[in-house]
Amino acid sequence: MRKEAFFRVFFTLFLISLVFSCSKFRKIEKSTDWRVKYEAALRYYENEDYYRATVLFDQILPIVRGLPEGEKVQFYSAYAQYYQKFYLLASHQFKVFYETYARSAFAQEAQYMYAYSLYANSPAYNLDQTSSIEAVIAMQTFINRFPQSEFRDDATNVIDDIQQKLERKGYENAKQYYKLERYDAAVIAFKSFNRDYPDSQYNEEINYLKFDAQYSWAEKSIRSKQLERFRTAKEFYIDFIDKYPESKYLVQAEKKYGNSLNKINELAKK
Repeated sequence: MRKEAFFRVFFTLFLISLVFSCSKFRKIEKSTDWRVKYEAALRYYENEDYYRATVLFDQILPIVRGLPEGEKVQFYSAYAQYYQKFYLLASHQFKVFYETYARSAFAQEAQYMYAYSLYANSPAYNLDQTSSIEAVIAMQTFINRFPQSEFRDDATNVIDDIQQKLERKGYENAKQYYKLERYDAAVIAFKSFNRDYPDSQYNEEINYLKFDAQYSWAEKSIRSKQLERFRTAKEFYIDFIDKYPESKYLVQAEKKYGNSLNKINELAKK
C-alpha cells in the first residue's frame, strides 16, 4: 500500500508539474514581446525541449531576421529540427542558414550539417536512394570547399558509408534480374556494376554470375543467336578465370565453359 500511495503522490505531482509547464509555455507563446520568446526558446533548447524551442523560434524568426539575434535563431532552429529527426526540414534550414549568413562563424558547420541531415534521412539500401545521392554530392561539395575542415574525416566516412549502401543496392538489383531468369538484362546489369564499382567486394561473384547469365541466355536463345552468345560466354569465362584463378566458383564455371566450347564447335560446323 505504501508503494501505491507513493506512486499516486508522484503521479499527482507530475501532472501538476506538467499542467504548470504547459500553462507557462502558453503564456510565453501569447506574449507580444519577441525577446521573451527568444530567451525562453534558448532555455528550452538548452534543456533539450526541442519541440517548444522550435515553436518559439518559428514565431520570432520573421521578426528577428536581419537582427543580430536572427543568426542564432536560424542556426538553433535548424538543429532543433535535426534533434527531432525532421531531417529534410533540418537540411533545408541549414542550407538557408549558410546561404543567408555566409560570413558567419557557424556557416561551415551549417553546410556540413546540411549534408549530414540528408545522410541521416538516407533509407535502407533496398529503398530509393535519392537522398543518399544528394548527401554524397553535398558532402563532396563541402570537402572541396573546406578541405582543412575539422569535419573532413566525418564527411569522408559518410561518403564511404553511402557508397557501400549504393554498391549493395546495385549488387542486389543486378542479382534480381538473374534470379528472375532475365539473363540478357542481368548481363547488362553485371557489366554496369563492374564499371561503377571496380573495387567491390562482390566482383568475384558478379563476374561469375555474368558468365553464368550469358551462358544461360545462350542456352535459351534461338539457334541463330546461340553461336554469338556462347562465344561471348567463353570471353566472360576467360576474363573471370584471369581475375580469379582460385575462385570458389571455379568448378561450376569450368563445367559450363566446357559445355560452351562444345556448343561453339557444334554450331560452327553447322
